[in-house]
Amino acid sequence: MVTHVSKQAATGTLLGLALGDALGYPTEFKTVPLIQTMFGPWRQLELSQRALVSDDTQMTLAVGRALRTALEHGHLAPERLERPLREEFVHWYRSPENNRAPGNTCLTACDLLGTEGRRWQDASQVGSKGCGANMRVAPLGIVPGLNGEQRAGAAQLQSALTHGHPTALAASDLTAHAVHLLAQGDDPAGLVGRLRSYALRHRTRYDHTWLGDLWTRSQDPTPEHFIARGWDECLAVLDRLQEAVRTVSPETDPCLATGEGWIAEEALATGLLCFLLFPDEPVTALRRAACTAGDSDSIACLAGAFAGAWLGADAWPADWAERIEYREDLLALGTLWDA
Repeated sequence: MVTHVSKQAATGTLLGLALGDALGYPTEFKTVPLIQTMFGPWRQLELSQRALVSDDTQMTLAVGRALRTALEHGHLAPERLERPLREEFVHWYRSPENNRAPGNTCLTACDLLGTEGRRWQDASQVGSKGCGANMRVAPLGIVPGLNGEQRAGAAQLQSALTHGHPTALAASDLTAHAVHLLAQGDDPAGLVGRLRSYALRHRTRYDHTWLGDLWTRSQDPTPEHFIARGWDECLAVLDRLQEAVRTVSPETDPCLATGEGWIAEEALATGLLCFLLFPDEPVTALRRAACTAGDSDSIACLAGAFAGAWLGADAWPADWAERIEYREDLLALGTLWDA
């Protein structure tokens, strides 16, 4: 087993996420044949010389900075995390660098979060389970010193500020848990089974401490019914993923098996599929994820987070890591948490 510290899992996760994002950013919204016409065979896909990222990496950094701020004041708790998260999201929303075609859910919610005095539950978009929440949650899987309840609660809270649909909450929780397991050295071969067991254990657990009365914005009769809807959708896609890992050819677009990744549970499953097809070939995993018919940058950023958590910072080519946008910000957080 490779230890979390020796392999620099935090740095590997953040660099992998950003590299996947940058590799998939130019291919998003394109069909696989068009991608291959424009960029060549998928196994030879190269990182742009200007390795620009999307809002996926920008928002990941926002979550990471909010976590750093919250932990400077002690034990991670909802009241310590909500304020810096909210401030970081609103700052991103108002920044001139917010020019990477972000999703409407993030834009709408962050605009509402900017109103002083508005409860975050009233800004949350409870009808949206877009992938914009779980593509940014990786820092919760790599920040040291959290227990399982803190990791799960914070993963769901950072989702809920924008994407309040129960499937977005569950997928964010599962994504953070997967990154954590891989960073700690758990074998990828058993990962899907462990995630499925985790989902079953949490299926009817609504965390009032972290989510407050968010569930009342839905039409569900109870908080348990609300959260179970999300876990059930995640369990269904994990079943599809388990079958795909056994049967899918690496040469086939992974989206055909587990979905195009525009919604939270499919982004998790397809990003995981790309990683699990090539658990010890991280660059190949990123290339497969970026050459997909769906939300290529989000799929590839998740695949990169999983691969980086598993293999560490040395997984990534030095010349790629040197030219990734926001490199210094990524390394600052990674170095802090690897220490």
